[in-house]
Amino acid sequence: MTSARAAGTYRTYASAWRRFERWCAAHGHPALPAHPVTVAAYLVDTADTLTPDGRRAYAPATLARWVAAIAHHHRTARHPVPTGDEIVRTTLSGIRRDYAGAGDRPRTPRAPLLVEDVVTLVAAVRRGVTGWASEILERRDSALLLMGFAGAFRRSELVGLACGDVRVHRLDGLHVALRRSKTDQEGTGTVRALPFTTGHLSCPPCAYLRWAQVVAASDTGGRPAVIALLRTTPAFDAHVCRGPHPLTLPELPLFRSIRGNGNLSDTALSGAAVHKAIRRLAEQAGYDEHLIARLGGHSLRAGFVTQAFRNGADAHAIMRQTGHTTVGMLEVYAREHAPLIGNAVTTIGL
Repeated sequence: MTSARAAGTYRTYASAWRRFERWCAAHGHPALPAHPVTVAAYLVDTADTLTPDGRRAYAPATLARWVAAIAHHHRTARHPVPTGDEIVRTTLSGIRRDYAGAGDRPRTPRAPLLVEDVVTLVAAVRRGVTGWASEILERRDSALLLMGFAGAFRRSELVGLACGDVRVHRLDGLHVALRRSKTDQEGTGTVRALPFTTGHLSCPPCAYLRWAQVVAASDTGGRPAVIALLRTTPAFDAHVCRGPHPLTLPELPLFRSIRGNGNLSDTALSGAAVHKAIRRLAEQAGYDEHLIARLGGHSLRAGFVTQAFRNGADAHAIMRQTGHTTVGMLEVYAREHAPLIGNAVTTIGL
């Protein structure tokens, strides 16, 4: 394997390949090289797997990832790739049609968080501060929400940020260096700008500076330095983003897990923790439980795209921030979350 693929892709492919090997061994077929008919039979057998409550166990997108893993291992071993054969493509297409016709395993996109939602969640977490430990959590979660939304970051991109990836720009706000992303596996890198805003409470640079102060204090002086910082810092009632940049250690992760006693870990926050944090904040803000169940780490990125469409931004302007490489991917967000934008139904005169 080369380093051109992300570590997460390696793990996914390795797990999928082990599963295929086990299935082949149980059914008496060679896994490498595999015959196209073997792969097709594997897909059919997997698609027919049910959960104890009678639902399909695996979504079509999961099967497609497994097919990609089989192809990858064959290419790596310099064997003919069976997944490109017509019988495999036809089988996978037929499974998708069968699932769609039966209404099984429908796609369940994360609900978007729009500007009003992000502001509401930030306000709720700030109201919940009762001491220095909860203020640390507030500063991190506020930065997570505002930077995640304004930067249209995937949760993997957020948790992958190091302290040295962010700098304050005197004109633009924040410049966040994204060293690698889902659509930039070669690691070419890009910069996303998170602008200053009129109000300090919703200002991504302000949120970043407040969190970076805690990170810098923790890295240089530990718990006593953090407590001293919070005791002596004036109330957050105006912009702080034009102030001095805290001296963080550039190689350490920016967003970190926080222990129950308020101590910062050196460990980067996980993607699952971002998912849980957003749901926790929505619950704290009093959101309906059914909506909370549809929220997750992708809600910030989906919210950026949806809000931008609703505010009249064109697809290419949105892609400048999101890093999407095709307009078609943005259309998915438009269809699901902003179906009336640019829709002729609003002009027919009913």
